[in-house]
Amino acid sequence: MGYAMKRKIPLLVFSAILIGGLCSAQQKLAQTGMKFLNYGTDPRAVALGEAVTSIEWSSTALFYNPATMARLDATGSLAAGSTRWIADINYYYASLAIAPFGQDIGIFGFTVQSVDYGEIQETILSGNERGFLDVGSFKPTGLALGVGYARALSDKFSVGGQVKLVFQNLGSGVTDIVNGEYVRQGFKQDVPAFDFGILYRTGYKSLNFGMTVRNFATEVTYVEESFQLPLTFKIGVSMNMFDLTSLDHEYHSLLLAFDAEHPRDFPEQIRLGLEYEFAQTLALRAGIVTPNDEYNYSLGLGLHRNMAGVILGVDYSFTIMDHFNDVHRFALQIGL
Repeated sequence: MGYAMKRKIPLLVFSAILIGGLCSAQQKLAQTGMKFLNYGTDPRAVALGEAVTSIEWSSTALFYNPATMARLDATGSLAAGSTRWIADINYYYASLAIAPFGQDIGIFGFTVQSVDYGEIQETILSGNERGFLDVGSFKPTGLALGVGYARALSDKFSVGGQVKLVFQNLGSGVTDIVNGEYVRQGFKQDVPAFDFGILYRTGYKSLNFGMTVRNFATEVTYVEESFQLPLTFKIGVSMNMFDLTSLDHEYHSLLLAFDAEHPRDFPEQIRLGLEYEFAQTLALRAGIVTPNDEYNYSLGLGLHRNMAGVILGVDYSFTIMDHFNDVHRFALQIGL
């Protein structure tokens, strides 16, 4: 057994033990907070059912599996997007990956993720006819800032991680009324969180295997109540199915991806994604998530062009909701 293989085995064993321990933790259904951290950001990923744990791609990999950006084939990659979610909730994200010295010392990344829940009316209990007093309104928000790193340790094995500082502002609450003035208490919290993952190229055609853990953090406490972040473990495989045919890979690609997800706060899910790409320019996508209470299917497309060494891309996804308005996501990408 070669030296390179001997180095890989302890890493794989350590990862399996650590992830196994995380997954054995007690599941607490619907008992986590700062849920915007697990919201699907990238239109391509969402259109693939977020079955992207083993797919190598650009800076947006930091939102899913940091290890999958280790072989970034550009000096820099920038992406930004937005989503108008149900109940007029707005999500925004941006990510940047840079390879200052190629892939020799690894890929560095930065992320921003935010959510605007809109304006909410604030009331307190009262003995009047209505039973409450109107004391104004507030706008709860959430924000996560991340710094990530990924590196290919060999031609098959890659690792990556990200540290995030997560902020949440739930406004303030009226605790008392003194001389007609409201006494308020603010509800703001911040906590560091960590993501990490691995990617393994099996060596058989384009078959990849990936694992990732996201939102590993300590508990957060508001007044007397504590909650944990939405810790999630995912394992996935993917492959270009046209590798099994004689089709010209420069013009045709059919990526099939499968993920199994073990979240802290809801039952396990299976994710399946399919992407057909023509001439490395036009991509058509479809994804399935099951079981899910609100949506199961997503569709999407992407258009990417290399213009004088600059790669410009536009991605779109459409999520079919069961009880709310359907959700549309848009994103722009630039690669240098």
